[in-house]
Amino acid sequence: MERISPAGPVYQAGTLSGNPLAMSAGLETLAILKEPGVYETLEQRGAALQAGLLQAAAEAGVPLVVNRVGSMLTPFFARKGRSVDNFDQATACDVAAYAKFFHAMLAEGVFLAPSQFEAMFVGLAHHDEHIAQTITAAKTALSALRPARGKKK
Repeated sequence: MERISPAGPVYQAGTLSGNPLAMSAGLETLAILKEPGVYETLEQRGAALQAGLLQAAAEAGVPLVVNRVGSMLTPFFARKGRSVDNFDQATACDVAAYAKFFHAMLAEGVFLAPSQFEAMFVGLAHHDEHIAQTITAAKTALSALRPARGKKK
């Protein structure tokens, strides 16, 4: 520790760095993550949310891509059949549609990141009923985004 500022030359800072409560919470989180089946549970819940969002979008006729890694996912309002694999493809998505989706989900009681370019995180506190509630809210929100008949996105 004598290498860390102010005693030493290495500057280190962070909002909760070294805070005993934050350190205790971090250690407890690591202990929980060691338990058998934790990552499998997160994978299953992330996959369920992804599938539900895609199904809701298909039912509403709204083009949607949901990129997911484990329990981290992001919906993109991309043209049907398009993937979002890089920055250019992400920025080509319909951010106005995401903004409408964000506000419609908020009205349904689901709090998402307000930016199209942030991810959702499914945590261990999110149980199957929370995933189901989110999908139900998405069905309502996405139906409000349904393209007018005769128009294609």
